[in-house]
Amino acid sequence: MIAAGHTGQVELARAGLRDPDPDVQAAALGALARLSSLSVADITHVLGTGPAPVRRRATDAALSVRGPGSKSTLYAAVAGALGDPDPLVVVGAAWFLSERRVTAAVTELVTTARTHEDVRCREASVAALGAIGDPRGLTAVIDALDDKPTVRRRATVALAGFDDPRVEPALRRSAEDRDWQVRQAADELLREDG
Repeated sequence: MIAAGHTGQVELARAGLRDPDPDVQAAALGALARLSSLSVADITHVLGTGPAPVRRRATDAALSVRGPGSKSTLYAAVAGALGDPDPLVVVGAAWFLSERRVTAAVTELVTTARTHEDVRCREASVAALGAIGDPRGLTAVIDALDDKPTVRRRATVALAGFDDPRVEPALRRSAEDRDWQVRQAADELLREDG
């Protein structure tokens, strides 16, 4: 299946999506992505019905999808994956949304950043909010400065994505954080602004 992606065998790769083995399905997604033959329908189907390892791979492979529905249906499907029971699918979805700068997903990202039980999901959502830079996400990023150290670090860096008077006071607060990496990130950003 992996070789199919390097040798132009689109039909073989597409057949791999129907294989009962999740590893083969995941490899098929990668092969189709490499061949620029992955469709919105492929991703939405996998995110809705595939096993967790395949859903994880789908959030990565989704970046290769172009064409009809790639800025509407695909965005909605990946934003919906923020509610996936597998934390790594959620992390992958947040990464996709940040890479594509999907402003339509800000509300879902805010909810994930504030309420998800898994720290990795909160951290990835905060990072995505910073990458997108939509003003609707700033309050959640500032609120994340009260979370676990990894989330506070990510929130501090995410503040750079916003142009708002609340950013500098939040950075100054981070400069006093008990975690040295949070302090260091805040100090660097304050120096850049200064």
